[in-house]
Amino acid sequence: MLDHGGNMDAAMARFGGGSADWIDLSTGINRVPYSLPAFPARAWTDLPTRADMARLVLAARAAWGIGGAVLPLSGAQQAIQLIPRLTQPGLARVLSPTYNEHAASLAAAGWRVEAVADLAALAGADLAVVVNPNNPDGQHYDPASLLSLLPKVGQLVVDESFADPTPEMSLAAETGRAGLWVLRSFGKFYGLAGLRLGFALGPQDAVDRLAALAGPWPVSGAAIEVGCTALGDRAWQAKTTARLGQDAARLDALSPWPLVGGTVLFRLYDTPDAAMAQNLLARHHVWSRIFPWSPRLIRLGLPAPQEWPRVETALGAAGQWKGAAE
Repeated sequence: MLDHGGNMDAAMARFGGGSADWIDLSTGINRVPYSLPAFPARAWTDLPTRADMARLVLAARAAWGIGGAVLPLSGAQQAIQLIPRLTQPGLARVLSPTYNEHAASLAAAGWRVEAVADLAALAGADLAVVVNPNNPDGQHYDPASLLSLLPKVGQLVVDESFADPTPEMSLAAETGRAGLWVLRSFGKFYGLAGLRLGFALGPQDAVDRLAALAGPWPVSGAAIEVGCTALGDRAWQAKTTARLGQDAARLDALSPWPLVGGTVLFRLYDTPDAAMAQNLLARHHVWSRIFPWSPRLIRLGLPAPQEWPRVETALGAAGQWKGAAE
């Protein structure tokens, strides 16, 4: 099984406590979620209709200015797993390090996968993947730079799972172009990852083929109702983006380690020893994310308002460790 954030079972097994005792900052999911709206009982009892799905598509199109076709799915993860199955496998290049499911899903579908370290090295691939902004380092690329890759690759998959607070970086408006896929996550910015809702944006013919693979009911009635409401709530979106920016600055000020990357949904810090840093925070039941490919980097999501005192205490204690600022 691949390493992921949100692995609270492992945290509790190692350090004790129940789920209510922990603050999970390992995922980059907004910890002040959108308030669930009231919705009709049929959202639970009936299969979603085409009209229901059409409402959700319209809500997504209006929220993100989508130029191509839209397919709601059970999280961006479903698109990551299905898109490699749409065409004959060839050479895939993934801008790395990044979210590890892209390479894993491509390899599982028979693609030859190469990790590359810069944008130009994606050229020549039958399928290229860029996570923008990137997870975990927050590296981002302007739309023009990404679009310049389209003539140089067979397909370009741009994962915008963390792009909601920075709409100026999005390629959603360009998704009618042949060969371009854009993936959007709902759960991260809206703090409702358990809803399992995401979107694949692309040219109509490609989206139609993806829809055939996804099946007739790729999202639940409840996800449709919540998505329609939240995607249309411009006031909440603006307020949340502003709060996340303030909270990111607050976390940086509290951290005993220097900031080396991130977005307003997560921060990446350089420590002398990431495993030790994670353990120090875990003693206070604050869970973080470290990476098998780096002995130094630790990623923290942003706390909810009521969680700040405990996080401040945990970071203060970690800062007392003799190696914290080395």
